[in-house]
Amino acid sequence: MVVEVQQAEKRTTRRFALRLPVSVNYSGNSGPAISAQTRDVSARGICFYLEAPLAVGSEIDFTLTLPPEITLTESIRVRCKGKVVRVENNLADAKVPVAAVIDEYEFLAEA
Repeated sequence: MVVEVQQAEKRTTRRFALRLPVSVNYSGNSGPAISAQTRDVSARGICFYLEAPLAVGSEIDFTLTLPPEITLTESIRVRCKGKVVRVENNLADAKVPVAAVIDEYEFLAEA
């Protein structure tokens, strides 16, 4: 007898599979922000690729520009604060997917 257990879907908002540049700072990083690329973005979270994993629970802040296909107007720069909730560091790929929840965000004026 085979019993199949499925994990309940925790996502409640639509995710957009977008490859966008993102600038990431995290607790313990005293240097400049790290350049990364998103895997997907939603109103409540983000997943991006890094060269090395971050610890689950790490506080992060990041800035990205949402394109017109998402905003339905013009491109908008957004600065967000959140926490790392998942790290997929068992993949053979060179980049490590890091998922974070967004706790706060603010829209930035274009420079």
